[in-house]
Amino acid sequence: MNYIGSKYKLSAFILETITSIVGEDLSDKTFCDIFAGTGIMGRIFKSKVRKVIANDLEYYSYVLNKNYIGNHLEIKDANGYFEELNNLRLVENGFIYTNYCLGGSGKRQYFSDENGKKIDTIRQKIESWKTKSDINDDLYWFLLASLLESSDKVANTASVYGAYLKNLKKTAQKNMRLEPAFYEINHCDHQVFNTDSNELIKQIEGDILYLDPPYNERQYGANYHLLNTIAKFDNFIPKGKTGLRDYARSKYCNKNAVGQEFETLIKNANFKYIFLSYNNEGLMPLNLIREIMQKYGKYDMAQIDYQRFKADKTENRNHKANATKEYLHCLEKAN
Repeated sequence: MNYIGSKYKLSAFILETITSIVGEDLSDKTFCDIFAGTGIMGRIFKSKVRKVIANDLEYYSYVLNKNYIGNHLEIKDANGYFEELNNLRLVENGFIYTNYCLGGSGKRQYFSDENGKKIDTIRQKIESWKTKSDINDDLYWFLLASLLESSDKVANTASVYGAYLKNLKKTAQKNMRLEPAFYEINHCDHQVFNTDSNELIKQIEGDILYLDPPYNERQYGANYHLLNTIAKFDNFIPKGKTGLRDYARSKYCNKNAVGQEFETLIKNANFKYIFLSYNNEGLMPLNLIREIMQKYGKYDMAQIDYQRFKADKTENRNHKANATKEYLHCLEKAN
């Protein structure tokens, strides 16, 4: 999934830095990714640690992490469910088609009419199976995460859902097929939460706390509102031209509030090692981060230059490379 702030390309750097400080053997450690997003870092550490705790305020992220992190045992005979879902007779007046496709009353074009109907059809069937207890929780999250991933591949947007494109781009013209969002199988239990990070931090403990909060004022709830709508399967009246839903606003996207919010998180964290990913374009300046973290123990920092890709809204998912610096702030917290 194309995702703002994804650490996929930086994962090797982050893993190397963390293991250089904590140690190579992480098998007895609890790793927490408290701003998990699509769960990239949790997925990387899932096979290396005793336990992963994943959290994010956005519900679509919760769904993805319930699958990628929470699911850890094999689901047998799943292929039959995918086959059935891909061959259902399409419903005509579902929520996505009605509000987010050109043929619907909303006149928006986030998806082709055919794909909008297919998303509605599959989403309704998954929920029906869950309501009737025809599927268990593990399979429910597997199917629902698969739907989010598959829907995103045919979305008619420039990477985020803040707006749709005027004309259907090539990938949006393809007929959506539900493909499995495969997860890693292991024998460790993991936890996944969907709550405010500054509240959750008071209730959990572990060894390694990884922080990847929003860097700027763009709210994830607005940028990915349609994934939340598919995930939640609720009813509301979409607002404005882009069809926004009500969404939670993070204080980490507020220049006046982020410093205090961040320090409160560090202060309350019951973790020995804390690592913060943050780049040179973030709301918190480097000296403020250093000043805050130094209060609570031994501080260090690693950095890497890389090419960050931003969606160009004037073209269909073309991208412009932007050089930036990614900092990994490291804190060994004092007792």
